[in-house]
Amino acid sequence: MAIDLCLKARRKRPAGERPATGDGHERLSDRVSVPLDALWREERETHRKGTPDDAHHHLVGDPAAWASDFGYAVDRIAMRLDRRPSPVLREQALGHRDPVMREQAFYEYADRDEEDAVELLSEVVRRDKEQQVRWDALWALEKLGGATAVEALRQFTSDEDPEVAEWARLFVSELQTGDPAFDRRECRFTPGRTFDETIFLLIHCDLYIRLDGSNQQWGKLSLAPQGLARVYGQAHACPNVETRERQLVIAKTITGLHRDGSPHIDNYLFRGFTERTRTDRGNFFFESSVKRPFYKSGVADDASAGVHDAQIGFIRQGCWYLDDRFRVRGAPAIRYVRGRFQGWGYVNLAQVAGRSLEDVLLPGNAILSTLHDPVAGPLTNAFISGTFKGKLNDWDRDGHIDLNSCNVYSTTDGDLDTDMDGIPDQPGMSCCNYHSPL
Repeated sequence: MAIDLCLKARRKRPAGERPATGDGHERLSDRVSVPLDALWREERETHRKGTPDDAHHHLVGDPAAWASDFGYAVDRIAMRLDRRPSPVLREQALGHRDPVMREQAFYEYADRDEEDAVELLSEVVRRDKEQQVRWDALWALEKLGGATAVEALRQFTSDEDPEVAEWARLFVSELQTGDPAFDRRECRFTPGRTFDETIFLLIHCDLYIRLDGSNQQWGKLSLAPQGLARVYGQAHACPNVETRERQLVIAKTITGLHRDGSPHIDNYLFRGFTERTRTDRGNFFFESSVKRPFYKSGVADDASAGVHDAQIGFIRQGCWYLDDRFRVRGAPAIRYVRGRFQGWGYVNLAQVAGRSLEDVLLPGNAILSTLHDPVAGPLTNAFISGTFKGKLNDWDRDGHIDLNSCNVYSTTDGDLDTDMDGIPDQPGMSCCNYHSPL
């Protein structure tokens, strides 16, 4: 969330706080609370000069509406758990051998609102050989926002990689109009699949970790999309035309977790409401409540400290956009989705203390949790807040965008379906129950 708030944070600092960048001189419009007369003077002076003004941001109305985001509040006081100096981050963003760690480095760099963040992200897109690293860097540019980011994104709207070009065009359009824009490629449907669409999700989140019982010490770790996928699993949004306005499955798979080489499968059935007053989109608010094995070790398949069944909840809200040229069962397909999510987690601080980020961002090395459980509740120490985006892509690079070719191991109700035949392996089981040998 913090990357998305970089520009806004400069306009809404507590009185007496200096801006994080710039010349160090605080303007009236850099503060949340200023004398009203002084604010009006600044507005009058700004309008007299004919320059854009930020002062109106202080008069937006009831703070219960615009200042009540918990993630924003705790972000301002949380200490960074990634202590790497910014020059090291810059070096690793361009040269680390692991693409996940390259991405983690430039997301952290952008999150710090470094003055040359746009330049670094642009260089990553130009130089990196990994497709997802490139489009995730484009997303970080969009998150920074502003005219400089738009100019940077425009450099890649004609990239030789069609997916990178479409992501760049989409982000430019969102920043300028609020809505995405797509290219004119055709689509391809894979028959015999459980879901009409399997939309690969990019997810960025901040973990705000309560470090002691006083509620006065908080740590923050910003997870880039591939880092989050490595720890929590790569997610796909899986809608069917008939039911997508009231339910869908988020199917997650963690690779590299189980010692036997099998994937760790973790499916979430979401239900909710969708507003459909426009034919080309749907605004939704969905929630999930699923039974999960809660590993007290803090690692997804490590039962050494005991396992307890808990009911885990999560919320997601956002908007999906239809493309009338893409048809599934007579209806337009969802071509793009974006939104926000929130939930709770458990990070075993004893396991991560003193370790490098490479040794922390490991498969399953943090788990989702709940406060409404006698065992999981007292261990819950992380607030998870983030954003997601998903676009249909051409995965086999045949020139056609794939609607539902990605492998997901779920039934329409979220049960495990390892052979993808639409029949649950075991009715009612939506998460892999593999335990690593002790």
